[in-house]
Amino acid sequence: MILKGKAWKFGDNISTDHIIPGRFYHLRSNLEELKKHLFEDIHQGFYEKVTKGDIIFGGRNFGLGSSREHAPLIIKLAGIDAVVAPSFARIFFRNAINVGLCAVICDADEVEEGDEIELHIEQGVLKNLTKGFEKRFQPLPAIMRDILKEGGLVQYIRKNGGFKV
Repeated sequence: MILKGKAWKFGDNISTDHIIPGRFYHLRSNLEELKKHLFEDIHQGFYEKVTKGDIIFGGRNFGLGSSREHAPLIIKLAGIDAVVAPSFARIFFRNAINVGLCAVICDADEVEEGDEIELHIEQGVLKNLTKGFEKRFQPLPAIMRDILKEGGLVQYIRKNGGFKV
């Protein structure tokens, strides 16, 4: 499983309200409209700039706040393939995997916005193709990689009828 895309940088303590502001809660059943407001309050026009496969690089405690699974879901629906951060709020990390958004724990301060990145998920290698360096991270457990390969937990359960642990 190799993900490749352009880096987008965000700082520490990005909350679920930064990801998708709570004032758009009324759009939770209209995901196509909701995704247009991704990071609206901290990165104006972000949704229009994202291309399929891009990768978000966050700081510490990415995804803190409410447990709304819409936050990682909207990131995924906007075309982002992964979020890389040195640490995640636990519920955000769990929701990300469940909706099929790859979440990688890795401190990658050296990555700059716009860098071309490859994530080798099974090997635990981040390659910065722009700057020519590699960084290692702890690969996700096999069950999480399998869930991601299926596109999320619901799709995994539908295919497998439960967990193969």
